[in-house]
Amino acid sequence: QVQLVESGGGSVQAGGSLRLSCAASSSLYNRRCMAWFRQVPGKEREGVAAIYTGGGNTYYADSVEGRFTISQDNTKSTVYLLIYNLEPEDTAMYYCAADDGGSWYCPVISDDYNYWGQGTQVTVSI
Repeated sequence: QVQLVESGGGSVQAGGSLRLSCAASSSLYNRRCMAWFRQVPGKEREGVAAIYTGGGNTYYADSVEGRFTISQDNTKSTVYLLIYNLEPEDTAMYYCAADDGGSWYCPVISDDYNYWGQGTQVTVSI
């Protein structure tokens, strides 16, 4: 069964940090692009970071580079998103996604990803 399960969201104060996790079924993890997106109600989904699980290549949206770090643990088929110095503007539902594989280049564009998790909510307060 193809599955992506996010966890780690919550309510934090501005300036804090969170680590989001995305556990993937093994068939969905190997040699693929996996990415994190976020969405606020009424706005378009925004890509924030991606990683190629076959080699660890990472990609970031310009708007978040420097505060977001994407990483992987191959032993757990899990991808992480560490968010530093959280801002109220980071409040959103965060989704994990995977593509069909075949390329090490991982654009942070939602149309390129066919598998999605249910999301984990991040709420940042002042």
